[in-house]
Amino acid sequence: MRLLFTLVFSFITLSVFSQEVTRQDSLRGSITPQRAWWDLVHYDLSVTVMPESKSLIGTNIMTYRVLEEGVTELQIDLQAPMELTAVMQDGHSLDVRSEGAAHFIQLEDPQPEGTIKSISLSFEGKPQIAVNPPWDGGITWQQDTNGKHFIASSNQGIGSSVWWPNRDHPADEVDSLDMHVTVPKDLVDVSNGRLVGIDSTASSKTYHWAVRNPINNYGVNLNIGDYVNFSEVYKGEKGPLDMSYWVLREDEEKARAQFTQAPMMMEAFEHWFGPYPFYEDSFKLVQAPYLGMEHQSSVTYGNKFANGYLGRDLSGTGQGLKFDFIIIHESGHEWFANNITNKDVADMWIHESFTNYSENLYLDYHFGKDAASEYVIGLRKNIRNDRPIIGTYDVNRSGSGDMYYKGANMLHTIRTIVDNDELWRETLRGLNKEFYHKTTTSAMVEDFMSRKLNKNLAPIFDQYLRTVNIPTFEYKVNKKKLSYRYTNVISDFSMPLSITINGKTKSIKPTDQWQELKMPKKINDLSIPADFYIHTRKR
Repeated sequence: MRLLFTLVFSFITLSVFSQEVTRQDSLRGSITPQRAWWDLVHYDLSVTVMPESKSLIGTNIMTYRVLEEGVTELQIDLQAPMELTAVMQDGHSLDVRSEGAAHFIQLEDPQPEGTIKSISLSFEGKPQIAVNPPWDGGITWQQDTNGKHFIASSNQGIGSSVWWPNRDHPADEVDSLDMHVTVPKDLVDVSNGRLVGIDSTASSKTYHWAVRNPINNYGVNLNIGDYVNFSEVYKGEKGPLDMSYWVLREDEEKARAQFTQAPMMMEAFEHWFGPYPFYEDSFKLVQAPYLGMEHQSSVTYGNKFANGYLGRDLSGTGQGLKFDFIIIHESGHEWFANNITNKDVADMWIHESFTNYSENLYLDYHFGKDAASEYVIGLRKNIRNDRPIIGTYDVNRSGSGDMYYKGANMLHTIRTIVDNDELWRETLRGLNKEFYHKTTTSAMVEDFMSRKLNKNLAPIFDQYLRTVNIPTFEYKVNKKKLSYRYTNVISDFSMPLSITINGKTKSIKPTDQWQELKMPKKINDLSIPADFYIHTRKR
């Protein structure tokens, strides 16, 4: 079954899974033997989009590097009702053994270790229609107010193999990508990377887009409509950055006003996270017929040209109305999701916790630290603590949607503990440098942050990512004596706290055992900053 939040802000399909793991779960979510022996190098994807029949036909020429010779099967993925119609290598048609969405190609030619090989995958069909995009993904087929087709893909949760054949697992990103998208002559396609050229016939146009940086599969997208384009050059950390905007003709005026937040976003995020990761491919903001998603260098937008989340403040503080949620959140994913990508969707918090926290940092940069703190604390009302943030590995199962609000508050808590904003900024920038254009794991990110911040953060990560329990600070006051401890925590949890007693700040390090602090005067006032994501209980 599909779980949709009352206040939805995740742009993925979040599923509530039973304990049963199916064969299809394992084929999709693990590095099978048929995936392990080769490394993706390049996709050359050609697809013709036929709006009237809501169908696609195309070919993906997949280039790969052989890591281990002697294997005779290669797994690619394509979901029904799309069909794999032909597979060719070196002029030979190859047989395919299929198990649901997993297709095992029977190789004939030798595959020597270290060689570069290509295989042609032809496909066609009517892809799954997105029921509630982008959460329940697929292809969206709509029309604008002028009756022109307005079409887009969105497939993070369901998988890119819902509409084109590929290696549908996040651990191995393709090094580069070319897309040739053919559409009716009165429409425009906007996809990832830079526009190389347009080939025209009497009835159609083919748009050639090129991506020169590694890209995750779910970031590859189609956006088709009666688009107009305007652009600017941003003076960024790595030099001139092309920023372009593609919107429906009818919405150009509103977009020109609202999209002034895009360079503001770039300024804030380059400050906190380091240079935009895809200068070679440019930055695009593209209007879509759904709310939006983080497609690499082709960020999609459908927030109705208003601040907040469809005009609402998710934090309930007023701070969320100071920015356009989709511009800021989805662009934040360029650093966390597209630059740094999880190897397994069980570690999707790497994408979503940092990106939800990026909203806080945008506010910090432009409106001050108090506004940022108020916003992220206000988001806590949306946390459910239903299941752990870390999901189940090797079966394509993400953890709780709390990876957004709870994950952001975990990061805000760590920043509060560190109490050194320059070191905190260096750590965020360091993450984007250490894992630049790479796939990674939660363990690697956790270890990097502990080393960079010179703190043992393992118990904090274990508490907030791997349990549903929020630490409770219990205390009791007896005249000049404060007794305190943590409850609802793992055994080695000892997160430090800064508390204020009689107007003076004290640093303490509670554990699950009672400790005492004696003061020179009677304790009349005690407060704990709300920046720590904990509960408190006076006994």
